[in-house]
Amino acid sequence: MKRYSIPAMAALLAILVSPACADNHAENSTPQFIRTSNGASFDTDFTVAAEKTVNAVVCIKSFTTQRQNPYGNQGGGYDPFGMFDFFFGPQQRQQQPRQQQRSNEPVQSGVGSGVIISEDGYIVTNNHVIEDADKLEVLLNDNSTYEARVVGTDEATDLALIKIDAENLSPITFGDSEQLKIGEWVLAVGNPFGFNSTVTAGIVSAKARSLSQNGRNGKIGMESYIQTDAALNPGNSGGALVNLKGELIGVNSAIYSNTGSYAGFSFAIPTTIVKKVMTDLRQYGTVQRAVLGCTVKELDAKIAKDKNITAVKAGLLVDAVNDRSTAKEIGLQKDDVITAINDMEVHNFAQLVEQLNKFRPGDKITVTYYRDNKKEVKSATLRNTQGNTSITKKGDFSEIGCAFMKLTDEQKRHLGISTGVKVTGLKNGAFRDAGIKDGFVITDINGRAVNSSDDVEQIYNMIMKSEDGDKVMFITGIYPSGKKYYYAVNLAQE
Repeated sequence: MKRYSIPAMAALLAILVSPACADNHAENSTPQFIRTSNGASFDTDFTVAAEKTVNAVVCIKSFTTQRQNPYGNQGGGYDPFGMFDFFFGPQQRQQQPRQQQRSNEPVQSGVGSGVIISEDGYIVTNNHVIEDADKLEVLLNDNSTYEARVVGTDEATDLALIKIDAENLSPITFGDSEQLKIGEWVLAVGNPFGFNSTVTAGIVSAKARSLSQNGRNGKIGMESYIQTDAALNPGNSGGALVNLKGELIGVNSAIYSNTGSYAGFSFAIPTTIVKKVMTDLRQYGTVQRAVLGCTVKELDAKIAKDKNITAVKAGLLVDAVNDRSTAKEIGLQKDDVITAINDMEVHNFAQLVEQLNKFRPGDKITVTYYRDNKKEVKSATLRNTQGNTSITKKGDFSEIGCAFMKLTDEQKRHLGISTGVKVTGLKNGAFRDAGIKDGFVITDINGRAVNSSDDVEQIYNMIMKSEDGDKVMFITGIYPSGKKYYYAVNLAQE
């Protein structure tokens, strides 16, 4: 057996042990080990996920006959506040001189992305990708091209469902965004700047991220994003955010940028919301939106101290409870602190919105809350903004039950008015139900002057798209006899 002298052994130890470890050992007389990881924990092979995803992501080209650019910029998708840019892709329509374009010929107005969710051609994308488009063209990864039709849109969540006539497509597999962990690797697949099937990688930076202060006033919109640092640029909008299994866990929607290009943060709509919205649009044509029926604000240290709340440090403080609401059925009161929906914690407004967006009116939920620092758990049935569980139908302007005739200047002078449209061809519908008769001249609706059928339809669409529970037209007008009347037309679908 080979022997080593003490000096030789010291030299050998000097080679095997770093000075830091040796010093530590001398001080603590306890061996120190450097922890190493196995390969599985740091597996960053993205190839499988990429291969599963690229064929399910499409390029969407939008075409319009009129260019509407209220901000006057040349890049499209510009945020006048310099904070959030919803991206549409390169504005190729501006490469052709305006004078050479025919007024009735659609020109390309933007490029975005979409994700195939069924073999027979249903595709999810962002509402802002297809909004105001007169024509939609879908390019698959194999270069096949199809014209698409819009099945339904939801402005509140910025989601849209479109359909192409195709079979045997490669739909994406849905994952569970609620199981996603901060720090987890994700891939973003889309068409930045029109470059088809581009894959970028990043990690989940945050969950339930809110992009505005809507939580401060209790309004509900799309306020629960997955935040990542995967590089996204104009054209990625509507594309897929997937985990390393190639499962869809979000639809890319927005970037945080002062320039319109990637600056470190991007945001995706979680699949818990996407699945529910897509199902509603396909089945009903519009989203069945459930509300809790109370206004809330996020609990912080100052509020907790002022209200003597010691049992919890985070949650939603109830400020007011609406009549005919789920919150009232549960028995929620001012200063109660909501902490969970169906055992899913809700520490902020974004998390509350994400949980509520998973349900429809008529679904039962369990709410965990604290009152006087004591925990309460109660169940109730969710309702819509009208206070019931009825199915909301897609708004159709024809359901008001009449037509509108433009007035001549002579007719306006005779009635002593400067604006107005005449109700004609009255039949069963919302206007007749409100008591309006043929020949009535509408001068304004909800304080806005009307001069044509298009004006009335525009106001109707604004009311139907709003999150306000009261879908009402407040109409001012005059009959040919000169008598002025006021009507309230209820547009809510019971």
